[in-house]
Amino acid sequence: MAIVSYQIASLLEKMTSNDKDFRFMATNDLMTELQKDSIKLDDDSERKVVKMLLRLLEDKNGEVQNLAVKCLGPLVNKVKEYHVEGIVETLCANMLSDTEQLRDISSIGLKTVISELPLGSNTLAANVCKKITGRLSSAIEKQEDVSVQLEALDILADLLSRFGGLLISFHPVLLNSLLPQLASPRQAVRKRTIVALSHLVMSCNAALYNKLIDHLLEGLGSSTSSSVSRTHIQCIASVCRQAGHRFGEQLWRVAPQVLEHSNDTDEELREHCLQALEAFVLKCPKEVQPHIPTIIELCLKMITYDPNYNYEDSEEGGGGEDEEMEDETAAPDADPESDSEEYSDDDDMSWKVRRAAAKCLESVISTRHELLAEMYQTVSPALIARFKEREENVKCDILSAYTALLRATRPQPALQSITPADNSPQALLLQRVSGVVRGALRVIRGRSVRARGCALALLRELLAAAPGCLAEHAARVIRALTPALTDKTTASSMKIETLVFVVCLVRGHSPEAMRSHVAALMPAVLGCVHDPFYKVTAEALRVLQTLVKVMRPLEPSEDIEDSTIEPPPEELQQFILPMYECTLVRLRATDMDQEVKERAIATCGQLLCHFGDYLQNELPVCLPIFLERLRNEITRLTTVKALTKVAASPLRIDLRPILSEAVPILGSFLRKNQRALKLSTLVLLDTLVQNYSDDISIELLAKVLVEVPPLVCEADLHCAQTALTLVRGACLRCPAALTADARAALTPNILALAKSPLLQGGALKAMLGVLSALVSADVAGCSRRELLALLVAPVHRVHEHNATAHHIKQAFHSLAKCVAAVVTEGGSDALDVVRGFLRDATQPPSDAHHMFALLAVAEIGRHLDLSSIPNLKEVLLASFAPSSEEVKSAASYALGSVAVGNLPEFLPFILSEIEAQPKRQYLLLHSLREIISCESCTPEGVEALRPFIPEIWVQLSKHCQCAEEGSRNVVAECLGKLCLLEPKELLPHLKEFLQSPEPLTRTTAVTAVKFTISDQPQAIDPLLRACMSELLVPLRDPSLGVRRVALVAFNSAAHNKPSLIRDLLPSVLPTIYQETKVKKELIREVEMGPFKHSVDDGLDLRKAAFECMYTLLGTCLDRLDVFEFLRHVEDGLRDHYDIKMLTYLMCARLAQLCPTVVLQRLESLVEPLRATCTMKVKANSVKQEYEKQDELKRSALRAAAALLHIPEADKNPHLMDFVTQIKSFPDLQPIFESILKDSSGGAAVDSNLMDQS
Repeated sequence: MAIVSYQIASLLEKMTSNDKDFRFMATNDLMTELQKDSIKLDDDSERKVVKMLLRLLEDKNGEVQNLAVKCLGPLVNKVKEYHVEGIVETLCANMLSDTEQLRDISSIGLKTVISELPLGSNTLAANVCKKITGRLSSAIEKQEDVSVQLEALDILADLLSRFGGLLISFHPVLLNSLLPQLASPRQAVRKRTIVALSHLVMSCNAALYNKLIDHLLEGLGSSTSSSVSRTHIQCIASVCRQAGHRFGEQLWRVAPQVLEHSNDTDEELREHCLQALEAFVLKCPKEVQPHIPTIIELCLKMITYDPNYNYEDSEEGGGGEDEEMEDETAAPDADPESDSEEYSDDDDMSWKVRRAAAKCLESVISTRHELLAEMYQTVSPALIARFKEREENVKCDILSAYTALLRATRPQPALQSITPADNSPQALLLQRVSGVVRGALRVIRGRSVRARGCALALLRELLAAAPGCLAEHAARVIRALTPALTDKTTASSMKIETLVFVVCLVRGHSPEAMRSHVAALMPAVLGCVHDPFYKVTAEALRVLQTLVKVMRPLEPSEDIEDSTIEPPPEELQQFILPMYECTLVRLRATDMDQEVKERAIATCGQLLCHFGDYLQNELPVCLPIFLERLRNEITRLTTVKALTKVAASPLRIDLRPILSEAVPILGSFLRKNQRALKLSTLVLLDTLVQNYSDDISIELLAKVLVEVPPLVCEADLHCAQTALTLVRGACLRCPAALTADARAALTPNILALAKSPLLQGGALKAMLGVLSALVSADVAGCSRRELLALLVAPVHRVHEHNATAHHIKQAFHSLAKCVAAVVTEGGSDALDVVRGFLRDATQPPSDAHHMFALLAVAEIGRHLDLSSIPNLKEVLLASFAPSSEEVKSAASYALGSVAVGNLPEFLPFILSEIEAQPKRQYLLLHSLREIISCESCTPEGVEALRPFIPEIWVQLSKHCQCAEEGSRNVVAECLGKLCLLEPKELLPHLKEFLQSPEPLTRTTAVTAVKFTISDQPQAIDPLLRACMSELLVPLRDPSLGVRRVALVAFNSAAHNKPSLIRDLLPSVLPTIYQETKVKKELIREVEMGPFKHSVDDGLDLRKAAFECMYTLLGTCLDRLDVFEFLRHVEDGLRDHYDIKMLTYLMCARLAQLCPTVVLQRLESLVEPLRATCTMKVKANSVKQEYEKQDELKRSALRAAAALLHIPEADKNPHLMDFVTQIKSFPDLQPIFESILKDSSGGAAVDSNLMDQS
């Protein structure tokens, strides 16, 4: 402290020097000291520093003054409150000084203090704000000096935007002093008054809000001067933009007045009216709905308002012949827009009206997706006709509006595979493509770089909205694009945008459609590769790489012989060498940008992959360069990927010159700590082993395989899978490479992974492939008997590990599959092995042995017919008896799997047992499900199962009314999966079950419907679409259970195939919303000893309904009325624990998807969140209750953080009050801070991370 005091004292002394440089440096050093977090000032130093800085504000030197003002910011947080108040007092007094310079510097000082005042400490901020406010309101009312007024209004706006909530007592005074300023003769005063008022309405009460609106409407109604009307309408727009969530209730009386003034002759007034309407559309989407048709009509009229310019008739038509002529003439002189772009009239303000109309239209398009089809009839043609606009700013906004229309039309991923209906926006867009392209190309040929960029963005969006729609227009598009690429005067940014669009164009169409246009495009692209700007070069190389795939598409396959690959068209063969040569120049250069190097390597790899037979003489030149790049740490990953393409080429490129050197380098990459490099290297080595095994020496490959074992581990299953694929390839192609050392290192790792409970999916498949390959290749030390003994060993040692039952079961499933892979690979003693396992199952030493023996028999039985083993059925059925659920489950699985090996023998037996053994029914049904699931996966399996389907259906239909829910669910799954196999015959029967008088049968039938809806295209889809409304009738079933499963089925449809239910939403949504309500009649009291406990039978139903709502947010948002939706979400926020958790997620999701709507309802969302966060758990509650409450609070805080990320939400007093309250709780504050930190680390709060659907 003493050292700091001494330093400060010496600085203060220098500040009194006569030399301005001394004063400047001392002030600068003081600022550096004040910015340190560690600095602490004693009382004396505080007083002296404050006094000196206030004195320096009056310094003769401007630079010293500026620095003194900057010091005030950090100083505010370092000195006591009364000093801050003193600073503010002095600054306010200086504001009214006669010296202009002192007034200016003091106003900057006040702004600095306001921006640095801590939001948390309410007392300091409140006292300072009150001091400033009193002075400001009197300064504003003083008419003598306009500059004082302007500064005061500026400072007041800053103050209200940060601390409006603390000044509630001053709001009436401020409003009274601000309102008269709207009539000020000075435009600057009026503008700043509007800004201050718009910040005031964020936090003022309803009475003042209404008073302001009344004043504005009264002034608007009685106004005779367009200047006053302009000010009032600007103020209305500004108030709506800042506090749109409160403006909605006033709109009914404001909108008609604004619409009335929008036809005024004053152009600026029209512009302000359109800007106000844009604010209404964006901020009050619900309330503005009745006015939307009028607003669209007005915008379409105003967008053509150009009284001072006569557009040529030839442009209006834009007919075919003119268009072709324009295409041919690429010279700038012949540009059809040159006249209009040269026209200029400084007094012409009509362009502002057109621009405001375009922006207003864009806001309607972006928020009114339900009107898309209608807009394609009215708005689309009008916008296309205005692509000829002469003013650059307006033209860009018109193009932006059309791009918004296309963006809104873009089909959702789930619906992309479906042909659009005749009157859908997608179908209507396809009818307009020709006009859009013609208009956009006219802009691209123009001179305005900005407008050309907008036109390219529009065409890119067009491709996304209607994939493949430019196939017919490709020749014209390319003719219009090439001049921009070849003209040396074109800006680099324009070239890059054009090349990016070319890639989208080529990729967005089939190679056949684009091949005929390559010749027209190629010279321009080759020219761009030599461009001096590296980004243009990189993008041009990417275009080349894309064009290579178009010129000669190849499907890499092991069986394709060179003779069967079609050569590229003759007219394109002339480009192969120039493409290669210009890429080689970039590939050779070492002083190039990293992006160009990588792109050159990738392009050269693509060229060799597709045209290696034409470039054979060039291989000795470029392959050594690849080798060099492989040795370079920066380019090695890109080179590995490029070589993988070359090695996989069906042209079988001769890589022998570099293999002997490349393979050891690749082996060394497997030791590197770079995952992407290891994965890519393994893929390349596998490709080389598959295609070049004869050219790689055994010794080289053996050295590489020694590096593979460490990668075979459960820590990285993807890496392990790729490594196992390489080992399998080596076993099949050159087993000799698996030397004793490699085997000794590999076998323990393979066995460790085989018994891992994490092994599944692709890694498990690769493991089975390796084991089969080791046995079939007869690799020394890996015979079938040896491998079998090693695989079974962990089962006998299972009790040595303290793994959980679930982990053991998971590991045994994988191990059993591995055993089956070894047993079924050749050899005649497979049945003896099965008999051995059956002996284990008959007299098991433990449940674990019993379970594994059954699983092993199951997996072997899938691949081999075991019907010749006499006691098989008896042993499997006897295993249904033990008390262990795991053993029963394994026995059921085994019976189903064995049946797959011989359906005629086992399936009738299972069906008769289901009939004869009611006690074992559940397990036998599981066996039946296993058969259906397994056989449905392959066409051969389906054919084998088809003769038995009627028999199975009859048997299943007898068990639809099973009392046990588990059995009913299995029956339903089997019925659903059978329906997928024979939809035409079986779907009508399923519909009959839905009509059954028995509720349990209806429940089973609805659950079966759920299993017919999968996320993959199926033959049943058209039939489901036709009768979906019938299948959803159970949503209104009188039985509670039926309604619940109907909601689950609906949720499945909304999630997997939204196209099935989108059109039914208007009739279905009210039913779903109805189910979200708490029904008193479903709540009953149960006596538990001396206590009474409430049981809510409707809880599961409500939960299912809310889950449906959550899913619809992701898949059918454009079909929802978000206001209605939010109303039910608000109810859910006060419901049961499970439902609260769901609705918090929905709040976060809505905040991301529809921020404007959520902003309007923020108040009603914040209160339930506050109630959760402030809730106390009863003192005698159990531990689970505390944990539950903690999780609930954490979810509520996540929702609050998501709400806080909405633009302008931080100006909402209710939300900010809630946030301040959270930060005052020591247990909530750190959690909230960490959530905010996580959410700002990503792009936003990702509400999909916990997808409950």
